[in-house]
Amino acid sequence: MQDDLYLTTEEAAAYLRLKERKLYELVADGAIPCSKVTGKWLFPRAALDRWVAAGLARPAGFVAEAPPPIVGGSHDPLLEWALRQSGSGLALLTEGSEAGLDRLERNEVVAAGIHLHGAGDDEAANAEAVAARSGLHDAVVLGFARREQGFLVAAGNPLALGSLGDVAARAARIGLRPSGAGAQLLLEAIAARADIPLDRLKRAPAPYPTGPDLAVAIRAGEIDCGIATRAVADLNGLGFMPLTWERFDLVVRRRSYFEPAFQRLAAFWALPAFAARAEALSGYDVAEAGAVRLNR
Repeated sequence: MQDDLYLTTEEAAAYLRLKERKLYELVADGAIPCSKVTGKWLFPRAALDRWVAAGLARPAGFVAEAPPPIVGGSHDPLLEWALRQSGSGLALLTEGSEAGLDRLERNEVVAAGIHLHGAGDDEAANAEAVAARSGLHDAVVLGFARREQGFLVAAGNPLALGSLGDVAARAARIGLRPSGAGAQLLLEAIAARADIPLDRLKRAPAPYPTGPDLAVAIRAGEIDCGIATRAVADLNGLGFMPLTWERFDLVVRRRSYFEPAFQRLAAFWALPAFAARAEALSGYDVAEAGAVRLNR
């Protein structure tokens, strides 16, 4: 039941530890979030979490502990540059999209950069993943950039790799990313659509933490290819075979969004220097930088 987005009356009562009769009273009074669909009441689990949190009793003077000034999640060259140039004072901890969301839930980072992929609509994947986490009931998803992902290959693409099928057929050595990293999720989604089991690929023995780590391994001849952004390929003088454009978003709690550090970063996105840097790096579209994509 914990993974369900919408709960029935029986499930909602059990989730809230209430009798169904009491739950119906709350519904009749309009005191609890719910919706009637084809004659049945449904209760959005995330909305129930916010409803409970809104009534949380706090001692006088209680202030939630501020997270450390760190942006977790996925690595991105434009974000890394913006954190420095904006004077935000925020550091970068890159461990992958899902790891970043985990840390944000535990209040160990102020924000998380994410680019998630799956079997469904990748355009909505980031917002849907945040909405499904009850521990992020006060989160805001902000657009940062759309960026181009693809296969990084050696300069000149000597193995003529253009698809995952080519990688498998030519026994090219491919570098993986950690479990839960956006690039790894993209690879898994592509492999599933192509019906190519990952264990059929000639994989490097250990995953590479970031796109730049992958690029260094290709330049050193350790591997032949791996998934990362066009910007990483260009910065490292590598070939690039495009796969898709994706959303790279930042997730932040509302209370952190209004703090000076994050406000400096957000204000920087509107400056011409930010757009100019995105164009110089290549493979970015920052037209929606700062746009609110989800406000829980």
